[in-house]
Amino acid sequence: MKMKNLLILLLFIAIVWSCKKNDDEDDFIEVPPQSLAETAAEDDAEIKEFLQTHFYNYEEFDSPPADFDYKIEFDTIAGDNANKTPLIDQMDWKEVSVSSDAFGLDESETVNHKYYYLEVEEGSGPSPSIADSTYVRYEGSLLNSLVFDGSTSSPVWFDLAQIQAPGAARGFAEATSNFKAGGEIVVNADGTFTVEDYGIGFMVLPSGLGYFNVSRGSIPVYAPLIFKIDLFAMNDTDHDRDGIPSIMEDEDKDGYLYNDNTDEEQEKEIFGTLFANFLDADDDGDGIATSDEIDVDEEGNVTFRDTDGDGIKDHLDNDS
Repeated sequence: MKMKNLLILLLFIAIVWSCKKNDDEDDFIEVPPQSLAETAAEDDAEIKEFLQTHFYNYEEFDSPPADFDYKIEFDTIAGDNANKTPLIDQMDWKEVSVSSDAFGLDESETVNHKYYYLEVEEGSGPSPSIADSTYVRYEGSLLNSLVFDGSTSSPVWFDLAQIQAPGAARGFAEATSNFKAGGEIVVNADGTFTVEDYGIGFMVLPSGLGYFNVSRGSIPVYAPLIFKIDLFAMNDTDHDRDGIPSIMEDEDKDGYLYNDNTDEEQEKEIFGTLFANFLDADDDGDGIATSDEIDVDEEGNVTFRDTDGDGIKDHLDNDS
């Protein structure tokens, strides 16, 4: 009798375990691979819906109350907020061409991606390029308001060129270049700082200008991203210290630094490692430093030589 009861118990456990396993499998959702074009269209539709149904606290920025902290806040257009101006009526947008190669996709395609941005408070300083360093406070969130990253109390330096690298959120660099930095940074006696008239704004990026098919922490795959930023300062950069500002090494002028590599084939053969021109102190691989093949005056203005008159700059011409 006891043996019979034991067999019944074991059978019951097996059935429960089997059901539990099937239930677990049903709860697991595997996201199928998506093409760049398909995802860009879906993201843009999702972003537009968000922009049409949300607003930011523009009235506080227009007439700041005494205790206003100049922080951007989003809310839904509904109820008491039904008459608010939607974000879609205030945002600017630009398009960026993105190659599927940046995400290691089998299908080769190049797709325009639209990102949206709004400069809520214009800074009094210059705008950075996608190659410069910026001093910012920021907060990153999903469209559902989930915050995944940020530095809202202590500003940080961001190298926009590094953020542009494959696997990073390229759109952050692209959109930040539309904002202006503030005035002079004044360091106070207590270690705090003050910047007058710094830039305040936010951007909304499709996943193709974010992390696309890679999940990072609380960021799921194919997720559009929102970044709020306070842009305090910026520095022009020359990453490889060859005398040419990094932004001037974007030879094809497409706004992307990592596909400009004059001696790519040579680097593959000899080093196995690729260095884009803005990271390469000898851009043409001829053994002569780039800094020795250009002229830079006391104000930092660069003059490019073409010794053999073939229309190719010396620092990009390995037989000049």
